[in-house]
Amino acid sequence: MFSLFLPGDFAMQSDCDYKEPFHVAIIMDGNGRWATRRGLPRTAGHSAGVATVRRLIEAIPAMGVSTLTLFAFSSDNWRRPADEVGALMVLLRTYLRSEARRFIENDMRLSVIGRRDRLPAGLVRQIEEVEHATASGRRLHVRVALDYSSRDAILQAAVQLGSVDKPSREHFGKLVSKAREGDAASPEVDLLIRTGGEKRLSDFLLWESAYAELWFSEKMWPDFGTEDLQASIAEFRRRDRRFGGLSNVA
Repeated sequence: MFSLFLPGDFAMQSDCDYKEPFHVAIIMDGNGRWATRRGLPRTAGHSAGVATVRRLIEAIPAMGVSTLTLFAFSSDNWRRPADEVGALMVLLRTYLRSEARRFIENDMRLSVIGRRDRLPAGLVRQIEEVEHATASGRRLHVRVALDYSSRDAILQAAVQLGSVDKPSREHFGKLVSKAREGDAASPEVDLLIRTGGEKRLSDFLLWESAYAELWFSEKMWPDFGTEDLQASIAEFRRRDRRFGGLSNVA
């Protein structure tokens, strides 16, 4: 599942007064199917998904979200046709090169999690540059999962753990984050959204999503609008999150 971005302005909005900012993760699925149903090449679907990403980034800070993680390209996606993968890599590099200034101006941070050793060298340099340039952003942290596999990250963390006696969950979670060029203390996912009608996690943030609320949409990613995002967050806020304890409602 992957979707990439193109240049676009951010329409700034006033932040709502939410007491607890939270982490939303999205599996952006359905771009290729969206295009195929319209008789278009699959790459056209990824380009159409750009507008969706742009709209959501504009709207989501006002909904109380502090961290947004987008599943752009999984480690299994290398199995896709080479021309499609190549086009996506070009789109990503174009986005990183052109959008750093807008992230800085709007106090937003952009970072990439996932493997980098299999990416084109020019793309890796671009990732490093934009991460450095936007590192001080505080209004919203947008994380793009690229060549990402949660199982591989957990496996690598287990190897790094070695013979540590009685490791804590917190310590191991930090190792999972570091395993894929992530943050030392990546926040746990509060709400995980998947578009495209599929109902599975597909090796995405498995450790961080242990207590995530799940929301599945039948809409293809290019058709997923701000109103759908609002509906998912409204449902999230209605749910009773017990984390293994008893219901506060009861």
